[in-house]
Amino acid sequence: MRISELKRKALHSLGGKWGVAVSLMLLLFLINFILPIIVDVIGSGGFSQWFMQEETPLWSDIFSMVFSIALIPLTISTTWFYLNLVREGNPDIPEVFAIYKDGKTSFKLIGASILQAIFIFLWSLLLIIPGIIKSIAYSQVFFLLKDHPEYTVLEAITESKKRMKGLKWKYFLMHLSFIGWGILCMFTIGIGLLWLFPYVGTTLAAFYNELIVPQEDTEDQQIEV
Repeated sequence: MRISELKRKALHSLGGKWGVAVSLMLLLFLINFILPIIVDVIGSGGFSQWFMQEETPLWSDIFSMVFSIALIPLTISTTWFYLNLVREGNPDIPEVFAIYKDGKTSFKLIGASILQAIFIFLWSLLLIIPGIIKSIAYSQVFFLLKDHPEYTVLEAITESKKRMKGLKWKYFLMHLSFIGWGILCMFTIGIGLLWLFPYVGTTLAAFYNELIVPQEDTEDQQIEV
């Protein structure tokens, strides 16, 4: 399936769901950026003290690190939201936050994200290009963990590498195809990103659903033979 077809499928999946998708992006923006600032201002003793401080307090750095780690399951659950859209489901915003009801899965996703980042970092020590290649090879890990919760983190990483063989260049070009939209969003003071992120996320989900998932059927047929 061509990149243009994946993007058309993404737009079709978003039809009638733009309101929910944009609302989710706005909520995530408030949680990721506005909430930490509010905590910093309160912890600094007020806006004037926060604005005038020259260095970030240690407690603020620790809070930011812990907060970022805590948001990992939410970020991944958002990609699952897009996958449900592609599969013609009817996901809603509370469903995204429901990931925290499953503590075991949440910690597993945090561990997977950290391990993935470590692997990519180690490959990047060789040169930037190997790091990029491996980040693309590992790109399907979280989708695979949704469809196969029985996978361990290492099994998901291995499976992602296997299924991305021959698809890395297409995946890379698919990301490049959004650069023009990204530049246009700069002229909207970033407001356009509320629409661009769902478009990109749903296209990535379509990539997985149309090019990665069907490989399971091929493997099953080979086993039967």
